[in-house]
Amino acid sequence: MALSVVPNFVKFLAPPNPTFKSSADRKSVVARNSNGQQLSSRGSVYLKEKKTLPEKPEADVVIIGSGIGGLCCGALLARYQQDVLVLESHDLPGGAAHSFDVKGYKFDSGPSLFSGLQSRGPQANPLAQILDALGESLPCATYDSWMVYIPEGEFLSRIGPTEFFKDLEKYASPNAVQEWKKLLDAILPLSGAAMALPPLSIRGDLGVLSTAAARYAPSLLKSFVQMGPQGALGATKLLRPFSEIIDGLELKDPFIRNWVDLLAFLLAGVKTNGILSAEMIYMFAEWYKPGCCLEYPINGSAAIVDALVRGLEKFGGRLSLESHVEKIVVEDDRAIGVKLRSGQFIRAKKAVVSNASMWDTLRLLPTEVVPKSYSDRINKTPQCESFMHLHLGFDAEGIRDDLGIHHIVVNDWERGVDADQNVVLISVPSVLSPNLAPPGKHVLHAYMPGTEPFELWEGLDRKSAEYRNLKAERSEVMWRAVERALGPGFNREKCEVKLVGSPLTHQRFLRRNRGTYGPAIQAGKDTFPGHSTPIPQLYCCGDSTFPGIGVPAVAASGAIVANSLVSVSQHSQLLDAIGI
Repeated sequence: MALSVVPNFVKFLAPPNPTFKSSADRKSVVARNSNGQQLSSRGSVYLKEKKTLPEKPEADVVIIGSGIGGLCCGALLARYQQDVLVLESHDLPGGAAHSFDVKGYKFDSGPSLFSGLQSRGPQANPLAQILDALGESLPCATYDSWMVYIPEGEFLSRIGPTEFFKDLEKYASPNAVQEWKKLLDAILPLSGAAMALPPLSIRGDLGVLSTAAARYAPSLLKSFVQMGPQGALGATKLLRPFSEIIDGLELKDPFIRNWVDLLAFLLAGVKTNGILSAEMIYMFAEWYKPGCCLEYPINGSAAIVDALVRGLEKFGGRLSLESHVEKIVVEDDRAIGVKLRSGQFIRAKKAVVSNASMWDTLRLLPTEVVPKSYSDRINKTPQCESFMHLHLGFDAEGIRDDLGIHHIVVNDWERGVDADQNVVLISVPSVLSPNLAPPGKHVLHAYMPGTEPFELWEGLDRKSAEYRNLKAERSEVMWRAVERALGPGFNREKCEVKLVGSPLTHQRFLRRNRGTYGPAIQAGKDTFPGHSTPIPQLYCCGDSTFPGIGVPAVAASGAIVANSLVSVSQHSQLLDAIGI
């Protein structure tokens, strides 16, 4: 569901769940103005390669990829008065978070469940802090629930301090109620420590002692004092798997353990034995406190991308679409620029930043300049599986009026939430942002996140009958989930738009190795890589780097790289400007 709350010094999710239309559809759905220039969902002009690069084929910093991480990095560097050029292979910016239009239906390709987008201050979502620094606002609709369909039944799950107890009483047992209370009592006091260090204070050099350690030591110390000795001892587990906290509390109720596994999976694509405790603790603090809410950007995830592009361009940064980077150019053991598929060389005077995955970044580098230890680590890093997607546009007639925006379907607890064909997430954003669909219509995105094996698809011809048949077979579980969520008024045959995305879709349009969700790095066993590389002047941001997978996490990674490329005084001034 692409969650977008955020723990302050570790990764958090909003899973990139990109699905694009087939290549045959692309020309028919790209919006352009009267002069033929490509438009964003809000009408701003994105510059094409032929219009920007010949004029100035160099920049202080060249960024590969306009995903959320790349745009956050580029926009902040522009605010830091650096000359920035963001290169995007696609004809739309946003990477996994971009949106596309088919027959008047505006589809999110990825993130759909957000919170904290309008928060401010030291404990705010990093993306919100970046937008604040750029002077950009993001209007959102708010809500507090989603529908859950599990083997035990179906119910409307509400966030907040008391509502979930009612669901436990009905669908679980009195013991589940007591265990849930025991869990909240144990972990909520730890949230202060999990939120004490804003990711935007971090940089990749010793300057971090000034911008992070010294600046936030008092608040961190205060949080430990407030927790007391037992709480402070528990805080040592923040960077350990959340399953250790569950086991330590001796929580045994099957419903509680399944439910917490589901929450962990929605956050980071892993179960409780693979997710950092800090992530889960922050999520619990955000979702189970008085007055909490979820948010959805008006105009969809494209509104986030547009806001970042506006911020980039406002401060003089440039974005060039359909600018496919073929390789990173290294001379005298330093990254000095990139070469495009067109053959054009773009010089980077200070740094090259790759927003591509670790595997795709490695592929862009000349083999002879890469240390074996670096390539070995990347090649040995396990990958999450890929996605299946279903995008639908249909008439709202016959659909119940109280339809919610989000629905989660779990078919079988015994198989595990990370099993393929088992968990389906559904978003109907036109419920909250009706302009995403034609009048009287709905737009829907269903997907199975990070559970679809690439091996089933590897080597298939996308134009073959075998490929079409496999798409029909593997998407059927999503169709059934949609029919369950929407009820008898929905008829799949009457959908005006039907698009199925596969792992090959991911691989092709996102330039993602094997269409992967990202690195399958489990808490307690390994950590996400930092942002520097063995190649001087080459940096990385995005979901292959710390803090990890998800919208807030990749936003934070982009900010960390931007901070690392400017002086400590500039970095400190930005923190002062946004009040953190």
